[in-house]
Amino acid sequence: MKDRDFELNSEDRLILGEADRFARQQLAPLAPRMDDEEWWPEDLFPLLGENGQLGLTIPSEYGGQGMDLFQAGLVGQAHSKWNHAAALSIGAHDNLCANNIYRNGNEEQRRRYLPGLSAGTLVGALGLTEPGAGSDALGSMATTALRDGDTYVLNGSKTFITNGPIADVVLVYAKTNPEAGAHGISAFIVEAEFEGFTASATFRKMGFRGSPTGELVFSDCVVPAENLLGEENRGVAITMSGLDIERVYLATGAIGLAERCLELSLEYANTREQFGGPIADFQMIQSKLADMYTSLEAMRTFTYRALLAARDMELGEGGRGDIHKLAAASVLFGSDQLSRVVDDALQIHGGSGLMWESEVNRIYRAAKLYAIGGGTQEIRRLIIAGELNKSWRRAAQ
Repeated sequence: MKDRDFELNSEDRLILGEADRFARQQLAPLAPRMDDEEWWPEDLFPLLGENGQLGLTIPSEYGGQGMDLFQAGLVGQAHSKWNHAAALSIGAHDNLCANNIYRNGNEEQRRRYLPGLSAGTLVGALGLTEPGAGSDALGSMATTALRDGDTYVLNGSKTFITNGPIADVVLVYAKTNPEAGAHGISAFIVEAEFEGFTASATFRKMGFRGSPTGELVFSDCVVPAENLLGEENRGVAITMSGLDIERVYLATGAIGLAERCLELSLEYANTREQFGGPIADFQMIQSKLADMYTSLEAMRTFTYRALLAARDMELGEGGRGDIHKLAAASVLFGSDQLSRVVDDALQIHGGSGLMWESEVNRIYRAAKLYAIGGGTQEIRRLIIAGELNKSWRRAAQ
């Protein structure tokens, strides 16, 4: 991390500061209604595009901001701090969809989809998880795509898809050679208007309420052959590199939530009086605040290191080796630390923290996603241990 020495440079600070200002002014006021009503503001994506909050890693020639992944992660951190539900949808749109199309698409695909995604006139999503295939998303994938002349015909379904109910463009994984298992998967750019495509209404969730989550159904869905992303039967490379980037990017959101928890807890502890003084003077409360700060700083350092590694990842490099291990470890650690931070925050707030409408309660309900999304904590541990064992066995030969 020599180029930053564990500190943000002036350009990074400027990007983070501007994203924080925008999120505090524009995203934070939306959060209560989003949580109360599972409501999504329809004009938010165009607003984000107008304010340079989309297309973060997309070059300016395609309408984007031209940032690197590290800087995009800082923006995601700021968004998550002030409105984690909005940040989840923004991340699915920008990181999982737009960035994947840029990294793996051809010139025609880039010019067709990236300007709209960067402007927010198109909403993006990623379709990987299926009703019968969660942690074993690749091996148990049942969605198929069969070639029919100059088209592919998709059949199957995807579930728990962030932005699914509102997406215009979905990056979908399907088996083009079912006999080959995970090595027979291809990626497709599917438009919501394609024949045979439908999306369900928004699911009701415990946390991240307001971020639209639903099911996608493909019933003889006709997709033009030119919408194949990358090569046929080579989608697993796109999936695995995308998952590594997703995991590191997800960890930046955990930083944002932890930051907000610490701020809320400091404010409450210094204004809530018991036994003749603020509870911030109690040693037990001070211990919790110190632990929260320590967890946050450790999360930040680890995640920033992983972001820099993912930033420099070559196309197709993910899914194995050091970056695969590091990406899984960053979100494993971030999720565990966030769980401790939100637990301490709720304890400091006491009864007020149990109230559904309180901000700390909203964050507490959302934090569990970080132990599940992009692969569960158990899967992350398997990835880390698997890579450690491979390294040891190679060295022992």
